[in-house]
Amino acid sequence: MVVVDNAVYVEGRRHAEPAGLEQTYDTLRSTGGMAWIGLYRPDHDEIASVAAEFDIHALAVEDTVKAHQRPKIERYGDVLFTVLRPARYVDDDERVEFGELHVFCGPSVVVTVRHAESPDLARVRRRMEATPELLRLGPEAVLYAILDEVVDEYGPVVAGLENDIDEIEDQLFAGDTAVSRRIYQLLREVMGFQKATHPLLGILGALEAGADEYGVDEELRRHLRDVQDHVVRVVERADGFRALLQNALSMNATIVTERQNEEVRAMTEASLVQNEEVKKISAWAAILFAPTLVGTVYGMNFTHMPELDWTWGYPAAVGLMALGSVVLYAVFRSRRWL
Repeated sequence: MVVVDNAVYVEGRRHAEPAGLEQTYDTLRSTGGMAWIGLYRPDHDEIASVAAEFDIHALAVEDTVKAHQRPKIERYGDVLFTVLRPARYVDDDERVEFGELHVFCGPSVVVTVRHAESPDLARVRRRMEATPELLRLGPEAVLYAILDEVVDEYGPVVAGLENDIDEIEDQLFAGDTAVSRRIYQLLREVMGFQKATHPLLGILGALEAGADEYGVDEELRRHLRDVQDHVVRVVERADGFRALLQNALSMNATIVTERQNEEVRAMTEASLVQNEEVKKISAWAAILFAPTLVGTVYGMNFTHMPELDWTWGYPAAVGLMALGSVVLYAVFRSRRWL
């Protein structure tokens, strides 16, 4: 089992650091307080010990082992099961990387199961251990601190997405042909971000609704409401990003259509110019065909051709050639072929 950290807290202070889980259970039974166990990608057998000791429901265990759960909060008896989707922005690849975190809060225990590198739960521990008056409030306080850390880590993601959208706008109006793929990729990331953040509103709402029933401290409730305010702002930004990208997609489609129309217009104009040239060539070919036809007939040199002995035969042939050419020229000119 990958135990990242394992400690027992009494009155908000780290009381013991057991070497193994069995020692944790024994220490908790003898001293009371709260155990905080941090696990990293455990399999079913590895988490079975924790589940048996703290009466964690089998369905929650199954969800934890399989992972790939949507953000949610469920209560199994005295155990509150929360699934969160932390996120971090990877600058090198300009993409959003999503993780998964499961949190079990029992009467005297917090079990965190990470399936990714984020969030930084070590930082959460340091923060809570530095404020023992808050840690003294129990597992609900740890859950609050984890929620706050997850939401805080959304900040760089929002900034990264905003910067990517600004770059897309520049690419869009610069006529970059690769912008469509980038818009689709970014829209998919924003939708994934929405799936991670939107359910937090329901999770925090459920915690607020059950605060009276489970005796949550008023100060802790204020902290939870502060986290809820931050979540509302993140959700609004994510919704705005999606609207901007959808508009960018529509704008890109319009720009592409206009560009295609311009290309078609240019091809049409070129085709019209070619048609005019073809008309002129065809007209002159027809004009030249008339004298060629007459000359061909008289060039056959048959013996019995009455025009060969006619005094006016040559002038008549030349005149016929000229007349045919003039008539054809007049016809093509009247039809604006020439």
